[in-house]
Amino acid sequence: MKTTAEIADPLLERAKLLARQRGLTFREILDVALRRYLESEQEGELMPFRLRDTSVGGEGLAPEIEEGDWVTIRRLAYEGRGE
Repeated sequence: MKTTAEIADPLLERAKLLARQRGLTFREILDVALRRYLESEQEGELMPFRLRDTSVGGEGLAPEIEEGDWVTIRRLAYEGRGE
């Protein structure tokens, strides 16, 4: 069956590259990927989504910020940026 779907450009490029490397069509790659995803979901094997760690070095909150004091945190974050 033919269908239309929007795929993010980077994902599409990776899939096309993989297809070329393996001597397969894009359709075959898509078919295998979708089957594996659906089988994993049925078996409860899907990995939970995790954000990559983009934390930066430091020692936590600055001394002038009391943890949980959102008014102060917001004021300091926007200080010098508009009104």
